[in-house]
Amino acid sequence: MHAALVKKLIIAVVGMFAFAFALVPLYDVFCEVTGLNGKPDMEAAQASNLVDESRMVDVSFITQTKQGVPFSVKAKQFSVAVKPGEMSELVFVAKNLSEYQRVMQAVPSVSPGKAAKYLHKVACFCFDRQPFEPNQEVEFKLVFYVDTELPQDVQELTLSYAIFDISDVALARDDATTEPYAG
Repeated sequence: MHAALVKKLIIAVVGMFAFAFALVPLYDVFCEVTGLNGKPDMEAAQASNLVDESRMVDVSFITQTKQGVPFSVKAKQFSVAVKPGEMSELVFVAKNLSEYQRVMQAVPSVSPGKAAKYLHKVACFCFDRQPFEPNQEVEFKLVFYVDTELPQDVQELTLSYAIFDISDVALARDDATTEPYAG
């Protein structure tokens, strides 16, 4: 009797572990198929050459750093109004607030999630790790456009960057020897 119960519990534990292990790839597939989750493409897009003159879309910019992350990153403009397809450029100012060499990585997301596949970045500091010298301040250019296929019900969207300090990993692998992105 106890052996059967132990066997069932072991099978349940193995099943739960397998299910948890499969969740991340299943979630990624789900998000790719449905367009949900706000994960924009992390590769440079081709420049747009078609502009929808009949409408405007408001694009806002937010940066978030966890407590203890030694970077300050802010867009020079909080928001811009753009025509779908129109190439737009925005400047971000980033500063290493520490006395040490640090490496920053910005991870973008778009809200509402269904708009993520319609925001195309041609140049972005988020494509690469950004090494900084102590107290160094750098300006980064974001070049982007909103796709003309953006659904009509989406009139505003937000591009948010989560800022991470990846110095321990990057410096250990000696990835921080390249110059920061200059736009």
